[in-house]
Amino acid sequence: MKRIRVAAAIAVALGLGAGCASKKETGEARQVTKQAYGKTADGRDIQLYTLTNKNGMTVAIMNYGGIITSIKTPDRSGKLDDIVLGFDSVDGYLQTHPYFGALIGRYGNRIAKATFTLNGTVYKLAANDGANHLHGGIKGFDKVLWDARESADASSQRLELKYVSKDGEEGYPGTLSTTVVYTLTDENDLRIDYSATTDKDTVLNLTNHSYFNLAGQGQGDILSHEMMIAADRFTPIDAGLIPTGELKPVEGTPFDFRKPTAIGAHIDDDDEQLVRGKGYDHNFVLNRSGSDLELAARVSEPKSGRVLEVLTTQPGIQFYTGNFLDGTLTGKGGKVYEQRYGFCLETQHFPDSPNQPKFPSTVLKPGEQYRTTTLYRFPKAQ
Repeated sequence: MKRIRVAAAIAVALGLGAGCASKKETGEARQVTKQAYGKTADGRDIQLYTLTNKNGMTVAIMNYGGIITSIKTPDRSGKLDDIVLGFDSVDGYLQTHPYFGALIGRYGNRIAKATFTLNGTVYKLAANDGANHLHGGIKGFDKVLWDARESADASSQRLELKYVSKDGEEGYPGTLSTTVVYTLTDENDLRIDYSATTDKDTVLNLTNHSYFNLAGQGQGDILSHEMMIAADRFTPIDAGLIPTGELKPVEGTPFDFRKPTAIGAHIDDDDEQLVRGKGYDHNFVLNRSGSDLELAARVSEPKSGRVLEVLTTQPGIQFYTGNFLDGTLTGKGGKVYEQRYGFCLETQHFPDSPNQPKFPSTVLKPGEQYRTTTLYRFPKAQ
């Protein structure tokens, strides 16, 4: 295992890179590690990077799919548990799975009928979700090997991932150069910065698809978690889980999470939208006041006391309650993942935006730079 000690602040200032620094300067636990984690189907090396902050919080990320394989945070007694669903080895991630922890692109969520029109040209994508296109297609960003570079400074650890998607890959126009930077800070923030450029007009919607269970992965369902989503409206879906185009008020519906509410309080209500999604699988229109990071959601788990806050620059967030987990997947530590054993909060532009002119645009043009940021914050357990 290769170990990279965090550089002292003066070394960073001098551009000397990550070198040795004293425990006094860095905190005993703070480090970045790298280890071999297996190979892709075509024989390329997969690496696993683990970021550790001064508090002992860890985040493990593969360069395959940019997948977050583990996040370990303390409960109110200080006990560390892994709070994201996934597998013990790379083998599980190389098989079909529901995007555990993965980077999603080029387009997160669904595009209706696997088709969109841009500048008068019709682009046909893979129909990998019934008649629709989902999460970038057959081989989206979750199934590619990213170029990785780890680094650190006096207060954070980073993993920078880069991938160039060729013109026409999965049906999308333009050669797209994408960079995603994961940063773990000593404030227990996991920050994800997404950026991209293109040489042709294209559409783009990047996100991360981690499944959380703040009680610990495999520790039962997430129905007792209390959820707050800062959204007055959501986008209802049709029978194919495609937005109808309406921005519907949450008031008076099971989708009102403006005040902390148990996820399970209304999930089985006799509501057409919940029936279509088999629970919550909907985009919420965030109440935004500007372009900076703003609080989108806050989740607390009563037994462990763990809290997750999600801040983002994006206009929407997909709240998904693991409705299609069905006990057929065995995850870390031999835990079987049953329905609703995890929830996702995927920051995003709205689903099917390329076909919905009233939704915020997802078009990226040459000369422009796509930039979004999402922060998963883990305050002290209560």
